[in-house]
Amino acid sequence: MTNADIMLTALKQSAEDIGCAACDFLKSENVTVPFRLGAGARKYYKLPIAADLVSYGNNVVAAVEEDLEQTVKEYLGRFGFYHLFETPNLNWFSDRLSDAGQRVCFMAEYFLPDIRRLREQGCVYELRLLEPPELDEFYLPEWSNALCAARRELDVLAVGAFDKGRLAGLAGCSADCDTMWQIGVDVLPEYRRRGIASALVSRLAAETINRGKIPFYCSAWSNIRSVRTAMASGFAPAWAELTVKPKTVADAYNE
Repeated sequence: MTNADIMLTALKQSAEDIGCAACDFLKSENVTVPFRLGAGARKYYKLPIAADLVSYGNNVVAAVEEDLEQTVKEYLGRFGFYHLFETPNLNWFSDRLSDAGQRVCFMAEYFLPDIRRLREQGCVYELRLLEPPELDEFYLPEWSNALCAARRELDVLAVGAFDKGRLAGLAGCSADCDTMWQIGVDVLPEYRRRGIASALVSRLAAETINRGKIPFYCSAWSNIRSVRTAMASGFAPAWAELTVKPKTVADAYNE
């Protein structure tokens, strides 16, 4: 598996997620297409989605419902593509979305493994590979990034760091689509800054690749600790994404 293989798989998956062609992400100009949630889309994508903006660093591909098409096209033509995911430009977009009963709901940066840098990191604690149903006892709040209780049927693999039998850190893989598994990680506060997170993520990434799947990692821009873990584990930034949903749906996340 090469970096080119990994990138092509990610491009194809993003295209399936929003209803464009994989080559659209490689164009120098922005692209607008009707939003279509593919049958093989990542399982955490939930309708309604009014618009989804994706950039792999070349342009922005915007998949959008018809009612918002003109607004999104105006936004894409107004600012440089790499400014479309940041304020103050987002304020312009948000004002017009609000008039249409919509709101920016999710924003995130996604990472893919760099095969040239991906190496299993050492750990002073015992690392143990875990598979269902060994995960059942760990569906607890402290492991909510590594495992998802609402979609536990997708949690297919994990690596735990154990200190004399006590679980100190956990990284888990969610089979969010046929070709790519998402990695999340948690470390108990008293065990942080000891390299546990990067040891867990790098080991789980290697195990995922050995199973013929592409691991990917997601973080908010402001979660510096999480981004550092991704980078230390041999991952590199790959794409950014912004999702627009109805106000009522977006506001429900704040309740």
